[in-house]
Order: sequence, then structure tokens, then C-alpha cells
Amino acid sequence: MRVLAAMSGGVDSAVAAARAVDAGHDVVGVHLALSRAGGTLRAGSRGCCTIEDAMDARRAADLLGIPFYVWDFSERFRDDVIDDFVAEYRAGRTPNPCMRCNEKIKFAALLERAIELGFDAVCTGHYALLVDGPEGRELHRASDAAKDQSYVLGVLTAEQLAHTYFPLGSTPSKAEVRAEAAERGLTVAQKPDSHDICFIPDGDTRGWLAEKVGAEAGEIVDRTGAVVGRHEGAHAFTVGQRRGLQLGVPAPDGKPRFVLEVRPVDNRVVVGPKEALATAEIAGGRFTWAGRAPSERVFACEAQIRAHADPVPARAEITENEIVVTPDTAFDGVAPGQTAVIYDGSRVLGQFTIDRTVSAVPVDA
Repeated sequence: MRVLAAMSGGVDSAVAAARAVDAGHDVVGVHLALSRAGGTLRAGSRGCCTIEDAMDARRAADLLGIPFYVWDFSERFRDDVIDDFVAEYRAGRTPNPCMRCNEKIKFAALLERAIELGFDAVCTGHYALLVDGPEGRELHRASDAAKDQSYVLGVLTAEQLAHTYFPLGSTPSKAEVRAEAAERGLTVAQKPDSHDICFIPDGDTRGWLAEKVGAEAGEIVDRTGAVVGRHEGAHAFTVGQRRGLQLGVPAPDGKPRFVLEVRPVDNRVVVGPKEALATAEIAGGRFTWAGRAPSERVFACEAQIRAHADPVPARAEITENEIVVTPDTAFDGVAPGQTAVIYDGSRVLGQFTIDRTVSAVPVDA
């Protein structure tokens, strides 16, 4: 195949590109520049896509003997990831920017350009398995459960899966990838993994959002609507949060209270007992299938609501406008804006953005 290897500058993408070369493919490396302004993306282990990362990617490509390019995707990244992140918080939702980046940048913009240039597939260092099933390509969990990234790849469609390549999916452990990188002489062998939000340079998400969204003081209320405190900006709160509430009225039972809901329309934050975080139902209208859509309107599945959460056995129902998922045991602390990925065993069936939730605990409980 003609393979375009997306090289982030990390160890995973470097080894993935190396394995693509070993497999005999015609490989070209590319690094995505996601910001034109120096210092706007984090450096070191706190982020990705910096100038240093581009240099690391180039050194890896040189060692592998493959052509290497840097493509400017900064405008697309700003429009589809950063602006979306701000808009979601402004609407009182909790977005996943890495999920959006995979959807809009790595497997939409990049893949589109790759196909236009005659490449057969885009290769990345994600830990997930691709299986050619009787009805087309399927996306499955990686062999290494600790590194499995199928959740953040749940946004991929059947057409995109047909042009993707994950050489690391069957690797038993990340330690093996690092050892292989060292044996190959790759300088990124011990480079720390990136984490956190790459486009917030100092890690102060609350301060960054206050500047973008605007901080307006408002009320903190309990589930009955009674005012129990004040806040300096609803954007600073997420469902499940306990710290930093600064409540002036203690709970009747003296127990801590947690954020249950953020209401941007009336600029209120709703708090309540930990038990009220239990979620009996989630639903969303923006959904995609990672292959063939389920043949049944109602079916059993497993649902995962965070990248590192345990999957929960559930019942899914496809209605005219949305997917409704009812877990066998309640989810904990689900926020609108999160992504729910639906599985059938190890296979990813699809995903949806959570628009609404139903608490397992009545207001008067």
C-alpha cells in the first residue's frame, strides 16, 4: 500500500511508521502543525504538536529513510476543535477535544487529503485492532487493555476504517513498543506520553475558558431550586465536581454536595448528594456507526462514557431522532457533551454525543 504515516513526534507513531516500512509499504511521514503561534500549544509531556514534536518526528522519519512533510492544519484545528470546545462549554456541556480532533482532523481532513494524493491508508500509533469481517472492516479493542484507544476512535465511520492502519493494535504492551523503539535507535524511545488539553498552554483550563467564554457570577442551587451559594462563572464547573463549590448553606444531612448540572441559560449550577450522580439513562441525536448499523432497533450492548471508564452492560434503542441507552447498573456522573461509545464485546459498534441524561435518584429522594 501507499501509506501516509501521521507522526506526532511521540514513540507510538514512530514505531507504527517503522512497522509500516517493515511490512513493505510505500510510506511517507507527515506531521500536523496545529498552531501558527509559538507557545500556544503545550511542550513536553503536557501536550502535543509543538515545534519540538515536529523535530522529533522528522528525526524519526530520517532514521527510517522515508520522506517527511509538515502540513498546516491550524485553521481547521481552530474551527473544528478549539471553537467547538468553547461553544460546548458556553452551552453548559463537557466536550472531549481529543475525540473531536480524531473525528475532524486526523480521520477527516488528513484522510481526505491523503486519498486525494493517492494514498491507500493513513497510519497512526493508536492502540486498536482492525478486523476484516464478513460485512466489512470492524474496529476492535487493542490487545493491551491498559493502552486500548478504541474509545477515542469510536467516531470513525466505515469509509474511514477502510483507509486506516493501526500497526500497534496487537502489541502486548507499551513497554514492548518502547523497547522496540530503543532497538531501532529512535530518540523518542523514552519520551513521556502526552496528556491534557494541548491548546491550553499553561494548563489553566478554568482561566482559559473565562477569557474565551466570559465569567459571569450566578447562583448555586440544590435540586429543589433553593440557593445554597454563589459562583463566579458556570463554565468553571463540571458534573461530578466536589471541590471549589464554596457553598454558604450546608446540606441537611451534613454530607458533601457535588455538581449535578450546569445550566447556562439561567447561569445556575445545580448541586446535590453523591447518590444523585447515578445516571439511569443517556441519549443523543448525533451518532455514527463504525461499520454496518445494527439490524435491530433495540439491542444489547456495552456502553463506555469515558476513555478510561469500564464498559457497562446496557440496552440501546434507536428511535427516529436519537439513541437511548439504559445501563444495567447506573452510570456515575455523566455530563451532556461527553461521548458514549457502544460495544458488542470487543467490537466498536458506534458512538453518540450525549445530549440528555436521566438521574437514577428522584429529586424528592
